[in-house]
Amino acid sequence: QVQLVESGGGLVQAGGSLRLSCAASGSISSINFMGWYRQAPGKQRDLVASITSGGSTNYADSVKGRFTFSRDNAKKTAYLQMNSLKPEDTAVYYCTAKVRPINGFLSDYWGQGTQVTVSS
Repeated sequence: QVQLVESGGGLVQAGGSLRLSCAASGSISSINFMGWYRQAPGKQRDLVASITSGGSTNYADSVKGRFTFSRDNAKKTAYLQMNSLKPEDTAVYYCTAKVRPINGFLSDYWGQGTQVTVSS
């Protein structure tokens, strides 16, 4: 059973920083694409950042220059460093990954989400 567990959310003042983590566990053969999405109340879930297995990243325009997505393949963990946070960054952040389990097929997995609240 593959699981993704996010951590690191919380309450921070505007201009502050947080680092989110996404740890994958279970019988995993490989992890390909990983991404962070966020969903604010009443809004759709949007892609914030993504990273390939080779480390190539892509960011939403709204977070470019402020967020950095990295991954530690040995630890099966991804990180989203969020700097210069703004109130509009407030949302539930979800980690997703394309994982190939041992004796399984490549599938999409999601974490349970972690709340990020930025006060003005």
